[in-house]
Amino acid sequence: MAASIAPRPVVRFPCVKCPLRSREIFRDFTEEELDFVARFKKGELSVEKGATVLAEGTRSPHLFTVLMGWGFRYKLLADGRRQILNFVVPGDLIGLQGSLMGEMEHSVEALSPMLLCVFERNHLATLYREHAGLAFDVTWLAAREEQMLDENLLSIGRRTAIERAAYLLAFICRRAEGAGLLDGSPVVPLTQQHVADTLGLSLVHTNKTIRKLIDRKLVRWLDRGCEVLDWEGLARLAQWEPPAPRKRPFI
Repeated sequence: MAASIAPRPVVRFPCVKCPLRSREIFRDFTEEELDFVARFKKGELSVEKGATVLAEGTRSPHLFTVLMGWGFRYKLLADGRRQILNFVVPGDLIGLQGSLMGEMEHSVEALSPMLLCVFERNHLATLYREHAGLAFDVTWLAAREEQMLDENLLSIGRRTAIERAAYLLAFICRRAEGAGLLDGSPVVPLTQQHVADTLGLSLVHTNKTIRKLIDRKLVRWLDRGCEVLDWEGLARLAQWEPPAPRKRPFI
């Protein structure tokens, strides 16, 4: 199910009242930057759970910032096997690859209902030309994505199955907390199939691995997803040292 890429004609959240700006994790805009981003933003897009926001091999005229909800990036093999590359949370920029490389080389799907800020990619050159601070922010976001993929590759290559699962859930929980996704509910809306497709394990192996985390009272698995009970315990199990909290940019 593909999402319509037409932005909403009515903007629920003008940039001056953006709910992300009140989160401690995000850096402040200067007045000039805020004015530019407000003009750069062309609307909002509501996406249903399970909808495809961006599809591999397509060209999109838009960039999106996640304002609300969860999503994930993934690639498919010809026989339908899926590898989830990363999860996206509020403040993440998606579609940049298609803007710079011509075509998307991964897809993005909504893990929950999402609200996206919509930007026209042909205005990206103006951002780089006239707003060095925002241009650095876009570069920072791309570098951060690379850093997260490095850690995921370490997991798949060297961590054991239980360490992989522990890292994934601790990492997602840490990101979600900063973005405000766990304020109303401590549940991450993952299925065990999502976990299996991220870790490169079979569903049966994933189920057995998650059961070990449940037995250690690190997580609780519910019908609507995973409740992380002890993310620090998960991090220790995975031998993962979370980076120190720092202000991060968003567009």
